[in-house]
Amino acid sequence: MSTPAPTWTIVIHGGAGSMTRDNLAPAEDAAARTALGAALDAGAFLLRDGGTALDAVQAAVRVLEDDPHFNAGRGSVFTAEGRIECDAAIMDGAALKAGAVAGVRSTKNPILLAREVMDRSTHVFLAGAGADAFGRAHEVEAADPGWFETPERRRQLDEILANPDLPFDSAMKYGTVGAVAVDGSGHVAAATSTGGLTGKKWGRVGDSPLIGAGTYADDRAAAVSCTGAGEYFIRLGVAHEICARVRLAGWTIEDAADTLIDELGDMDGKGGVIVVSPDGSGGWAFNTKAMYRAMATHDSLPEIAIYGDE
Repeated sequence: MSTPAPTWTIVIHGGAGSMTRDNLAPAEDAAARTALGAALDAGAFLLRDGGTALDAVQAAVRVLEDDPHFNAGRGSVFTAEGRIECDAAIMDGAALKAGAVAGVRSTKNPILLAREVMDRSTHVFLAGAGADAFGRAHEVEAADPGWFETPERRRQLDEILANPDLPFDSAMKYGTVGAVAVDGSGHVAAATSTGGLTGKKWGRVGDSPLIGAGTYADDRAAAVSCTGAGEYFIRLGVAHEICARVRLAGWTIEDAADTLIDELGDMDGKGGVIVVSPDGSGGWAFNTKAMYRAMATHDSLPEIAIYGDE
């Protein structure tokens, strides 16, 4: 008697923002879709083979970190001082275990470092040089500054520095990457990684590595990864709030995600979320013109989209 194939769902994002068909070149559109497809395939491959949601979200985010089209890992934005500082978080909904890092400068894949913090330390959140040092002590691959840097990110920084009176991050392109998944055992997980905001100062950290703000997973409710104006996501505790409304008030993940994005908008915050529940349902909500996003399940073809009308 054959063993039934596992049921699973994975949803990924590559950031929300002001992208339109008019301002996103066809080549950039195609490259982003290719990268989203590759990340989706990396996670789906593990889930299809009976792997865990935790390993699947890590694999998907790692692919996006290595792709220079997104603001995470390679291709991260520059700080005002001309450095790259990466943040990442991962969470296991089965055990409510989590790992996070912020302000890392020499770790090739911040999401792998966050996983090491979760698995091989007694802590949840490490920052700065200490986080990078922890990575070296645990053989997480390092990278020189040149690995992360791209000409386009340098141009974006130069543009901001040349126009100090412009609103901060006026281009509204949040290239944070993330993934959420549920595996054949019904366990959920979430992972998020980012380079933050172009021209950020004073060691600013957004919502992405903050457990409960930009990243959260709980088998009793859902897994959530966020992207957007991090200060607003922090103030609302968006990722945990979505899970709380599902677990305590009996909301669907769709209603919880849509409502939290509405509340974010009421505060003039912009961005989006991806969500998945233990029953296999998954999706997204955003209030920007577009969000790089993709989804696959055990019984449906992959869906890849960018613009709001897709």
